[in-house]
Amino acid sequence: MVSAGGEAGSDAGTEKLATRIDARLNERIAQAHVKPAPQADDAEFLRRLSLDLTGRIPYVSEVRAFLADTSADKRRVAIERRLASPEYVSNFAHVWRAILLAQATAQDMAFVESQLESWLTQRLRENAPYDQMVREILTVPLGDRIASNSTTQIVATPLAFYQANELKPETLASAVSRVFLGVNLECAQCHNHPFARWKQEQFWEFAGFFAGVQRLRPDNAFAAAPEMMDRRSLMIVGTERTVQARFLDGAEPDWSQRQSPRAALADWITADDNPYFARAAVNRLWAHFFGRGLVNPLDDLGGISAPSHPELLDELAQAFVASGYDLKFLIRAIVSSQAYQRTSRQTDSSQQEPALFARMVLRGLTPEQLFASLAVATGCGEESRGAIKTRFSSLERPNEMETSILQSLAVMNGQLASTVTSPSESKTLAAVIDAPFLDLNAKIETLYLATLSRQPTEAESAQMRTYLSSQLDEREALADVFWALLNSAEFKLNH
Repeated sequence: MVSAGGEAGSDAGTEKLATRIDARLNERIAQAHVKPAPQADDAEFLRRLSLDLTGRIPYVSEVRAFLADTSADKRRVAIERRLASPEYVSNFAHVWRAILLAQATAQDMAFVESQLESWLTQRLRENAPYDQMVREILTVPLGDRIASNSTTQIVATPLAFYQANELKPETLASAVSRVFLGVNLECAQCHNHPFARWKQEQFWEFAGFFAGVQRLRPDNAFAAAPEMMDRRSLMIVGTERTVQARFLDGAEPDWSQRQSPRAALADWITADDNPYFARAAVNRLWAHFFGRGLVNPLDDLGGISAPSHPELLDELAQAFVASGYDLKFLIRAIVSSQAYQRTSRQTDSSQQEPALFARMVLRGLTPEQLFASLAVATGCGEESRGAIKTRFSSLERPNEMETSILQSLAVMNGQLASTVTSPSESKTLAAVIDAPFLDLNAKIETLYLATLSRQPTEAESAQMRTYLSSQLDEREALADVFWALLNSAEFKLNH
């Protein structure tokens, strides 16, 4: 068992937790007689770290500087630099917004998404404790302060979470349990499943905490929704039975405290001894960095999907609580581990089982990562973001092959790819073509650094030189090389 109390945020606390991560994973790897992959080289590590922490590939200048750096602690410095950057804040505002609004069904969410993202940005910039952020979401004032999508002023508020769930008690109950507890209650909404843990009565008891949320206009999730504090019971749909609000452990809140049902629920969810809350957060962040959770799927905590490493999940959750729910502390420990820094290349036939984390899994880029990385590689502007998000907005499983195939087809056949790889349109390509101090080898190397964040191998350089030498128009030939690199699997995957 590891405790981060008193060490949270310190190098010692981070190192201790990272060591525990590796010890627990290596124990299982040894038991399974698997040979773990070696550490990723510096280029692979920097690209993965940049995508995961800042949502984009590194710039050419960043790659050159990192590869040239001979200091022993340059990976630690790279982690700290990115955690302290504004891009960390904007990237994780995107990440948490996508999580909170994953089940959004209300129309015209674009404006309230901005309000939620603005609120997340503020809290992440302050590195607000995770339990405090969740409490603010669960207890945000409703009533006549409900956000309107008709106003042009962006107000930082988490109200979009309620609007995305249509202000319905049953929809809110499903979203809250799934997002903050890693528990999928939806199957119990309509009936009892013979093999499921959660029963229909428990679902509606949990939904009872939102019974007081009253939509004044049932057809408009953006209209005012005053909350009746003394209403905390619901009739089970399809029955004549009415149930009172209860926690998932069956306990009834102490209503003598005269707090709102949502505040009572927030107290229970964010309590240090809640068996789901910290574990769900840890599991979700683990999946962000490793492509799958220690419990997979993410919303089956306490269900039929046993944790792959139950002791590690417990230790990470305990350390997260002891740190004061410090998201950066947890992230810092995860990306500092040897497990996170392993190569994604399969170096031994025993490395097939993804749940052992013997090598890094390949993940397709999210729409935000793809746009930001294309912008870094090509210099394309904000006008291209909408087109990319539209193409990939339905891709919710970034580590599945289907995602990568769709991304490949979309990029290869899109007008965007033609534009950003045109010698007259691409800032990167124009700079490479027109640079008088770059010979052919240096131009090839720069295009590789700009797209794949690494230097070409000798064989790759030779192949590119042969192709370029065979073409009459070097400008167009370099554009072909740039296009091919942008459309390679290596560019469109986080590896």
